[in-house]
Amino acid sequence: MKKITTLLAVFITFLTTVQAQKQELGNVSIEELKEKTHPKDSSAVAAFIFKKGKTSFAYNQNEGFSIVTEVEMKIKFYKKEGYEWANISLPVYIGGNSKETVTFSKAVTYNLINGQIEKTKAKSENEFSEQKNKYWGLRKITMPNVKEGSIIELKYSVYSPYISNFPEWKFQKTIPVNFSEYTTDIPEYFIYNVHRKGALFPIETKEKLSKMIRLDERYSSVNRQVGYLHDVENVNYMDNRTVYKLENIPAISEESYVNNMDNYTPSVILEHSGTQFPQKAYVGYSSTWEDVSKNIYENDDFGSQLDKNNYFEEALKNLLQGLTSNEDKINAIFNFVKSRMTWNKYFSYACDAGVKKAYQDMTGNTADINLMLVSMLRYANLESNPVLVSTRANGIALYPSRSAFNTVIASVVLDDKIVLLDATSKNALPNILPLRDLNWFGRIIRKDGTSDMVNLMPESASQDVVNIIATLDSSGQVTGKLREQYLDYDALRFRENYAGLAKDAIVEKIEKKHSGLEIENYELINDIDTDESVIEKYSFRNGNASEIVSDKIYISPLLQLESSENPFKQELREFPIDFSFPNKEKYMISLTIPDGYQVESMPKSIAIAMDKGYGNFSFTSSNTNNQLQINVVLNINTSIIPAEDYGTLKEFYKLITEKETEKIVIKKI
Repeated sequence: MKKITTLLAVFITFLTTVQAQKQELGNVSIEELKEKTHPKDSSAVAAFIFKKGKTSFAYNQNEGFSIVTEVEMKIKFYKKEGYEWANISLPVYIGGNSKETVTFSKAVTYNLINGQIEKTKAKSENEFSEQKNKYWGLRKITMPNVKEGSIIELKYSVYSPYISNFPEWKFQKTIPVNFSEYTTDIPEYFIYNVHRKGALFPIETKEKLSKMIRLDERYSSVNRQVGYLHDVENVNYMDNRTVYKLENIPAISEESYVNNMDNYTPSVILEHSGTQFPQKAYVGYSSTWEDVSKNIYENDDFGSQLDKNNYFEEALKNLLQGLTSNEDKINAIFNFVKSRMTWNKYFSYACDAGVKKAYQDMTGNTADINLMLVSMLRYANLESNPVLVSTRANGIALYPSRSAFNTVIASVVLDDKIVLLDATSKNALPNILPLRDLNWFGRIIRKDGTSDMVNLMPESASQDVVNIIATLDSSGQVTGKLREQYLDYDALRFRENYAGLAKDAIVEKIEKKHSGLEIENYELINDIDTDESVIEKYSFRNGNASEIVSDKIYISPLLQLESSENPFKQELREFPIDFSFPNKEKYMISLTIPDGYQVESMPKSIAIAMDKGYGNFSFTSSNTNNQLQINVVLNINTSIIPAEDYGTLKEFYKLITEKETEKIVIKKI
């Protein structure tokens, strides 16, 4: 019995050692290279065998503490579609006096060639840098000789002099992750709030480690004959270590109508909330939304910019002359800023050039332009305040942090209601913000230092209205005229999607979207005049809207506009469904059938609605003297539907798709 117990212990030790070796660089086996599919996900194009990271603090006597993040990863490639994972891109902050740096210390591709393991090391030409804007750059590496079956190993270090720029560790990817581990070693002097995202929770272990830094202070002696003396001091402190581990992490599923997948990716985020050095007073940073707002407002590149007005006084006096209503003043100032200023594509809640210089140069970042707008509205004696926003690409502002927001817009009170404005978009209107701003909640900051959350999501429905008058001939061809009108956010989205495109290019896009459609006499109205709805008009011919079988013609009731498939196909939904804004789609179609034919059957009229008032759909059809009338209305009454109501939404769209794909059957007399 003792012998069996000993053998079992040896076996367990062996398995533990093998598992540990799989999570170390330099241990690539022939068996791993031979593996054709992922053992738990046969559809996986690639997988992380492991990814391990560690963020710790380094001390330099001249510069103080900085943070260093070391990452090791090992990736297996199963299919060509996974090759994108061989291109690693790392963001680095380059906007300050000191810059972040990235060093690749190991980069090797392994292949199995004639039964032997072949190594290909990355060379200097595989590494390169790219500047995204004046604040951020990218450090990139492309792994060499990657094929189906390859394994790559990569090790890199990121040095940052900014201890507030703690990296976010994402455990889940769009490919499986067999093992993920993240370690933080934080000196006792620094306090960080730990925030977690996603539905998967890593196992955490904590311990304290004794550390030491050596202070070597050189100073000049009063007695110059003595020369320079050195005073050496060792300072002991405690490191707080936390290790986060997750294993067998499935690939995160891409789902339609998702705001930003990063909002739901299982992650650990550390926010610097305070510093406590020995014999020093505690220095606290943002811990509540009020603290965040106050800290930002008191920044010279924010609050003080709102008090400057001498640079625009003369222009505003002329602009406001004769205007009596607050609404007219708001529109005049908003349009003035939109037309004068050009956004330089940089997001920030802090001014870059400053409002005065931006006004003179007629260009600026989001803060330069929108803080200028707030200042002008205040000059006109209107109640206006800035609103901090996190764009959709930046993620939802889930917890109080100075980095939770990345831009700012304007607000103004009109008839006791808050109106939101963003002058960085030429297509924006009061309460019609650029789509990037529609990200749940922003935070309004007032002069007195108070702040409140502000709902950024639209409450009233935008509209897309289509009228078609068409004729079907005996060969199955449909010819007709279409008029489509876009209002509010539908109009803004149209203008942003098609801004600057020639009419021929727009026609090409429409024809590509609807197979078999040929367009003539295309006309576009109000594509620039934002005070009016956008209108498209054109004549068309469509040979794909019908099918002839024997003496019958089967035709889609919505012609080229039918929803051919349900956009919600997954059995389960993990994330909220984000439609961006409430919307009403309305289709009114009049179709004349050819002489010598009669209607054998038509889709029946129906009306359906989702629970909780999320949406409703109606389809009505009629036939009078071979003149068919089809009216369809789809209302989505909310911007966001919770994931728990996904089943209701999926069934709703299933019924819509079934109805819109039913055929009108026309029979030869």
